Amino acid sequence: MNKKTVRAGIVGAGFSASFHFEAIRKVYGTNVEVKGVYALEGGEAYAKQRDIAAYGSLEALLDDVDVVHCCTTASAHEPVAIAALQRDKFVIVEKPLTGFFGDGSEDFNGEAFSKTAARKSALASVERMLKAEARSKGRILYAENWVYAPSIQKEREIIEKTGAQILWIHGEEAHSGSHARTYAYWKYSGGGVMIGKGCHPLTAALYLKRVEGKARDGKPIRPKSVTARTHALTRLPNFRDEGHIRCDYFDIDDFSVMHVVFEDDTLATIFASDIILGGIHNWLEVAANNHRSVCNINPNTAMQAYNPAEANFKDIYVVEKIGTKQGWSNPSPDEDWFTGYPQEIEAFYRTAAYGEPVESDSSLAADCIATTYSAYVSAERAGGEVEVKRF
Repeated sequence: MNKKTVRAGIVGAGFSASFHFEAIRKVYGTNVEVKGVYALEGGEAYAKQRDIAAYGSLEALLDDVDVVHCCTTASAHEPVAIAALQRDKFVIVEKPLTGFFGDGSEDFNGEAFSKTAARKSALASVERMLKAEARSKGRILYAENWVYAPSIQKEREIIEKTGAQILWIHGEEAHSGSHARTYAYWKYSGGGVMIGKGCHPLTAALYLKRVEGKARDGKPIRPKSVTARTHALTRLPNFRDEGHIRCDYFDIDDFSVMHVVFEDDTLATIFASDIILGGIHNWLEVAANNHRSVCNINPNTAMQAYNPAEANFKDIYVVEKIGTKQGWSNPSPDEDWFTGYPQEIEAFYRTAAYGEPVESDSSLAADCIATTYSAYVSAERAGGEVEVKRF
């Protein structure tokens, strides 16, 4: 097969923009030409380090590319995506797809704001993005790496080949706090851990129920209702800061649990938190009528190492947010691969170049946003059940 050449541009120059660039370098099914980057800050340094151009405007970058990587703060996802779609570009949008980012006031406090109003605004944003996609020759490619993680894709194969009925999914993402300075504020992040971390295991659960429904009946099984609780444990007056857990959050949750009921009355339970030490804890367990699977994304036991002295591993990367390199640890031989980053970018470029079907699309992303913001409404109601809107 003759490989097509696809021109790519990156919007944003932070953490996600860095691993997107590394994943692009591993794409093998198409020839990807990275034209450059546009960012409000850090663009020049990012471009120089990677020997690409730094664009002075989003419009200038869009004129030169076929695929746009939207690696901005979540509050900018909608305008960047719509601008790309209006020019018939494919746009890879980082998680979460969109959300509610305040009322425009400088001192906005998301904790005190009506979650019903927040949900209404978030769902309106989703609708605008879906309408822009429907009018475009481009597509939204939702960068939920959990969908493409090898363990989740193996579970997809099991479900499809055995006709499994999933009865309960139990998932979690947790660690000791986000990289991003802006994450502390709802007006930039659209919420706390329930959306910022919970979106990963939630989307994986939503994806696998879609796979189940399509494999057996030709129709995805989608979320019906949700109950949830959120907490801000590091902002409790009696929280004792020992310096290991990030605790400078302004108005967001750092612990959450949601209980999702699907159309077929089966269940998913999703935990997310910023209070877990010892590295990232990412896993999904599937309890089906004919098998049980535990998908360990981080950590996994592909490698185990004992290091008696911290200084020995000074220049050795172990895993993200491990805290200490002394003692036993699980160094990841290829952390990005286990997490699904190169697989998702490979898949997205095959979609853009050859029209191949995409596993993580705007519909899946929309279900994630609808479920999560309904969960925030539930938490505001002390755990009352809330219906999930379907697009």
